[in-house]
Amino acid sequence: MSERPNSRGVSRRGLLTGGAAAVGGALVGAASATAVAASTTDPAPAPRTEPADYGQQREPFHGRRQAGVDTRPQAFASFLAFALKPGTDRAALRRMLRLLSDDAARLTQGRPALGDTEADLATTPARLTVTFGFGPGLYRAAGLASPLADLPRFPIDRLQARWSGGDLLLQVCADDPTTVAHAQRMLIKDARPFASVRWVQRGFRRGRGVEADGATHRNLMGQLDGTVNPKPGTPSYDPAVWSGDSTTLVLRRIRMEIETWDKLSRTDKELVTGRRLDTGAPLTGTAEHDEPDFTAVDASGLPVMPDFAHVTRAHVSDERLRILRRPYSYDGEPDAAGVPDSGLIFAAFQADITEQFIPIQQRLAEQDLMNEWTTPIGSAVFAIPPGCAEGGWVGEQVLS
Repeated sequence: MSERPNSRGVSRRGLLTGGAAAVGGALVGAASATAVAASTTDPAPAPRTEPADYGQQREPFHGRRQAGVDTRPQAFASFLAFALKPGTDRAALRRMLRLLSDDAARLTQGRPALGDTEADLATTPARLTVTFGFGPGLYRAAGLASPLADLPRFPIDRLQARWSGGDLLLQVCADDPTTVAHAQRMLIKDARPFASVRWVQRGFRRGRGVEADGATHRNLMGQLDGTVNPKPGTPSYDPAVWSGDSTTLVLRRIRMEIETWDKLSRTDKELVTGRRLDTGAPLTGTAEHDEPDFTAVDASGLPVMPDFAHVTRAHVSDERLRILRRPYSYDGEPDAAGVPDSGLIFAAFQADITEQFIPIQQRLAEQDLMNEWTTPIGSAVFAIPPGCAEGGWVGEQVLS
């Protein structure tokens, strides 16, 4: 069977048979463009005089379920993991969680925390949410059996202790980075008698108003990330995400090898991903949310959706077994050679880690070609307990 050459990258036959070695040699030339200056006679646009009300928008803190899971993702996030200090027993955990719940209840509604020395910073909640997660160590300290499943060590993992584990997690999200920073400071200060900071991971998405609310996150490799999420309001959503009023969180820090990813042509990137970079459509479709056709073949008889493509390996046909992806990008300082420290803080919520997350991750670890350009360097699991009523505190159903 003859193979048609691909002028934009390696051949499809070469990609299917040669894998990463074939892809790694593909380069794409940069196209030049000429900017057209606007006429100086055109009238200047009128300045905006009414500010958007994004800063005063509020998400509820109290309720059956914690906010920050079903909540439409905010633009900025900080994930704070704590290690409990020796001697922090169940009684001490109750005191800590009462205090932190009170802080969160106030800050999310635009009110300063008790003893807040920078109260003016609290008046712009910007859809602030604070979501509590309990790690295995918190259950041990309370003398309780942990409901969490341990993740196996996947062959692609290169985990670092500085990004892994944790007894208590606070996921702090808002549409304003100052709001996130202030809330983080207040929460760390009030947790200090009971726990020390184990790690902090800060992430971001598109700024509020840059795209339509609810647009799928585009990561720093240029891919839409989180297209096939459970859809709120559908019969399969609650069974996939919630177990009663609780859920679980798997948090993975994934480094991206952007320097070598940049060497691929657009065609090669789309074959690795299984989706068009511009629209997010599967290679067999035209729109982002089209269902992939894994049986389709091209004129040479090769699968249009390669078996090694990320979409193929991650696909889950049973909607009740899908995971809710709520990812954020991170971008640290480049090293001395200018190599970026960039990647994804992959937050996955699901009712059951063993039934949902682990099978997907095992398939990805086995044959996802994307593994050539991504490396998990951090991993942690947390139980997300139910929310609380006014006057209550997160965790009271677990620790009472």
